[in-house]
Amino acid sequence: MKSMGPSVNKTIAVIGAGICGLAHTWALAKRGYRVQVFERNKYAEGASIRNFGMIWPIGQPFGRLHDLAMASRELWKQAATESGIWFNPCGSLHVAHHDDELAVLEEYVAMSQPYGVARKLLTSEQVLHRSIAVNRMGLRGGLYSETELAINPPVAMRGLADWLRSWPNVEITFNTGVQSIYSEDKGALTVLTTSGERIAAQQAIVCSGSDIQSLFPVEFTAADLKPCKLQMMRTVPQANAWRVGPHLAGGLTLRHYRSFENCPTSFHVRSRIARDHPELDQYGIHVMATQNELGEVVLGDSHEYGAAIEPFDKQIIDDLILRELQKIFVLSSCEISSRWTGIYAKNTEGPYWTAEPLPGVYLFNGLGGNGMTLAFGIAEEFWTNLAA
Repeated sequence: MKSMGPSVNKTIAVIGAGICGLAHTWALAKRGYRVQVFERNKYAEGASIRNFGMIWPIGQPFGRLHDLAMASRELWKQAATESGIWFNPCGSLHVAHHDDELAVLEEYVAMSQPYGVARKLLTSEQVLHRSIAVNRMGLRGGLYSETELAINPPVAMRGLADWLRSWPNVEITFNTGVQSIYSEDKGALTVLTTSGERIAAQQAIVCSGSDIQSLFPVEFTAADLKPCKLQMMRTVPQANAWRVGPHLAGGLTLRHYRSFENCPTSFHVRSRIARDHPELDQYGIHVMATQNELGEVVLGDSHEYGAAIEPFDKQIIDDLILRELQKIFVLSSCEISSRWTGIYAKNTEGPYWTAEPLPGVYLFNGLGGNGMTLAFGIAEEFWTNLAA
């Protein structure tokens, strides 16, 4: 990376202490900038804490996005190690209970070989050896990947923020919303206002969806962003140190992630689901499970878009998730301890949306469900390219 010159006297403001905001904060702090972060809540409360906690390179298509995911994976390991955040290099296991699902996994493994990633096709017995949580009834086989990590999102986001606050050049202010951003001195100075305070910086990064909508409504409206609502659940801690093992995903997931869309047989999976279970397509349901350090198993999820989103949760969605889960996984306990919803913005034209409405003011949004997997890599790429 080319030198950015003396940066210790340059202040950059970051709005939002979710994963995107903290990823930019870390990238900037490492480069010697003075970083001021503003978060309107006591800690991040949005999509960054309402997800599985899966660092999920296998969900990204090979090429730039997979490379970004793998870069983020290494950065997560570094950040978690240095901050003391719990993480688990558990890998992932996609299981097939239908012949067309197994065919997709076979095609995917063949496609992955030129890229040198550790993805391995498993027999039914090998799947059961990897995880005691897989239902052996009708099991055809599976796909194991060693590249995925697990974190506990609510705990990890607080831990990351607290760790970054310990840096001498990072200041994070919670319970403080930014009311306006404007430029002075012909764009050389960026000014933020909060309730009764004026903050001067040289640049600003806006990473909060709600703040972008209020601060830059014209740019937000023009962006090709589509809101998505999901419903998720978490079980009570599993008894007697019972462990799921890798992240688990079923055949329904093969129609959700772009990494599988180029497998010709995926058409047959999508067609079968559309014919036999249109209710799953209606609510965008696929089934995944992961376990945190407390022994709780996080389950989900669903995807409702745009006009279909309403403030009320749908019991039928939770029922369908649990119905499909019990077809392919067998947990020690399915007693649910908590349920929640999340809403995030998805960019339909790429992995994320960015704009520069004012000189040196950058907006980031639209990572969809990929924030945990891509944010660290995106932030590093952005600031490296800006310095080039």
